[in-house]
Amino acid sequence: MAVARVALPVATEAAFDYWIPDGLAVDMGSLVRVRLGKRALTGVVVDVAPVSEIPREKLQPIVELRSDVPALPPDVLELAQFVAAYYQEPVGLALAQMLPPLAAKSRQTERTKGASSGAAIDAKKSRGASGVPLNPDQELAATAITESAGSFAPFLLQGITGSGKTEVYLAAAAACIAAGGQVLILVPEINLTPQFGQRIADALQSHLTVTLHSRLPAGERLRNWCAAASGNADLVLGTRLAVFTPMPRLGLIVVDEEHDPSFKQQEGVRYHARDVAVWRARQRNVPVVLGSATPSLESLVHAQRGRYRALLLPRRAVVSARLPDFRFVGNRDASAVEGIGAPLLSALAARLDRGEQSLVFINRRGFALSLLCSSCGWQAGCPRCSARLIVHRETTDLRCHHCGHVERLARACPDCGNVDLVPLGHGTQRLERALTATFPRARIVRIDRDSTKRKGAFAGVLDRVHAGDVDILVGTQMLAKGHDFPRLTLVGVLGADNALYSGDFRATERLAALLFQVSGRAGRADLPGEVIVQTDFPSHPLAQALAAHDFGRFAESLLAERRAATLPPFAHLALLTAEAPQRDAVDAFLAAASDAGRTAARAESSRVEVFAPVPAALPRRAGLERGQVLAHSTERSAMQRFLPQWRAAIEALPGRRVRFALDVDPLGFA
Repeated sequence: MAVARVALPVATEAAFDYWIPDGLAVDMGSLVRVRLGKRALTGVVVDVAPVSEIPREKLQPIVELRSDVPALPPDVLELAQFVAAYYQEPVGLALAQMLPPLAAKSRQTERTKGASSGAAIDAKKSRGASGVPLNPDQELAATAITESAGSFAPFLLQGITGSGKTEVYLAAAAACIAAGGQVLILVPEINLTPQFGQRIADALQSHLTVTLHSRLPAGERLRNWCAAASGNADLVLGTRLAVFTPMPRLGLIVVDEEHDPSFKQQEGVRYHARDVAVWRARQRNVPVVLGSATPSLESLVHAQRGRYRALLLPRRAVVSARLPDFRFVGNRDASAVEGIGAPLLSALAARLDRGEQSLVFINRRGFALSLLCSSCGWQAGCPRCSARLIVHRETTDLRCHHCGHVERLARACPDCGNVDLVPLGHGTQRLERALTATFPRARIVRIDRDSTKRKGAFAGVLDRVHAGDVDILVGTQMLAKGHDFPRLTLVGVLGADNALYSGDFRATERLAALLFQVSGRAGRADLPGEVIVQTDFPSHPLAQALAAHDFGRFAESLLAERRAATLPPFAHLALLTAEAPQRDAVDAFLAAASDAGRTAARAESSRVEVFAPVPAALPRRAGLERGQVLAHSTERSAMQRFLPQWRAAIEALPGRRVRFALDVDPLGFA
């Protein structure tokens, strides 16, 4: 009796043995339906053996072979094993990241038949090549990537905003496809896929491209996944989940905006798609390109040490375009209108007179950051989180952006009865209202997560901007990168100082990337651009770097700080987080876990340090008390030897009544 070991998408380290019914052609990587207790689950076969150590009478049979979905190939199974081992998660959960949405077979068989032959695919056919010749810097970069075909070669493509990194990607992709390969391009956000997809369609003639991201309808995502897995799709464009897509002819991987924190999964299997992409490129022996105007410090260090080859694009792709001028103005202007100072208002008026477009950037959605009682100082707080409630004027309610709690906008202070409640701080809704009142004839559009919930809403706004039907954009980081608006000549930045007060050691790095990126939206064509930053710190090193358009100099200062503090990229971290309804349970669990960690660390001769438990940055969220323990090491190998021992010790703790997660290489402290 042959048996199959099946990994299931459940939180357990073990795979389960099932006997294979006669006539069922089950092999490694096959998708099968099995029963686990009362549940029917789809799992992946990770091993096939002639016998099992478990008696036949205790085994259940495989219910069905999922022949409607291609089996996972050996390289994807190997990738799952790596992800499970490195990020300390069960292999079944890792494999679950790699599968498309799987509906019942009876509902999907007909839908997927066409995918295997290239039909019924959400594919874009080119309408002709872009025809824009590469400049010498772009040509050198594209040639270096193309000449490395067939070998593992990691590249860091660092180009200033507007330098034409996308043209380099497309030139390398065209060469790869012409040689018979498939291309995988990762972008950090779903909203970047429509515009990027159109550029791919315009540049790559008669080649099938598909998109993969979590907002696609399940059937469409399944069809696109099958097209990639069967080799029919020549190019896959997707967000972080696309890094796991089976691609039999994979020849090139591109990670655009590689610095972006969106590539890090924040729940479940906490993988980093950029790092997984590099590992997969080495596994498949293909080049990988990490592109950014503001590379992560980790990638910069790899380039400095020779692990990545640095490719530079130091000038803008449009010859007549130049980098924008910067002005740093006070943040406490007495004549400000809802936080918008006189210099920025004057600059907006000038652009309106000239028929040019402007962007007012603030990374806060909603109307105001909180509601304050002017009499007793009460502030509207979330009853389930250690956070303030955000004022939303459009729906006249208060919302928690952490847990989703919603309540009616208070008309009077619940503590003292005062009706003089003041909205504190500024969000995109408040700025939109203020600008509409100040410039009543201007066509103003707000872009944030609230205004783009409907399918196609964001793409519709972008079409209006390109058509010249928008004068002023008010938006969050959704507009900071990847968008090219030729008539946008002014960027105004509000609220940037908030990150300088943060306790997160990565906050300044993220702020620098954000400001360099958003400032790059101005002056990308023939019209000169200007950036006005409202700040209390005009002499801060970041302001000086922005004015000089020198991200590299600022990055070197950050690297010096990190080296002195032995923080990433000069150290490796693992963060154990725990949450439970009672604080005592969290504290007791983390204290025991910390002790267990120190015991396990002794085996590494003090090359791993485990710190004492502390409350999380947000101590209470969604009604749960939260805390964390940090492990630190300057040696990745020591950390990787330590983590399996620590996790095993944690899972063996008695009487555990908390939910915990282990985040390897965390981007911050939750």
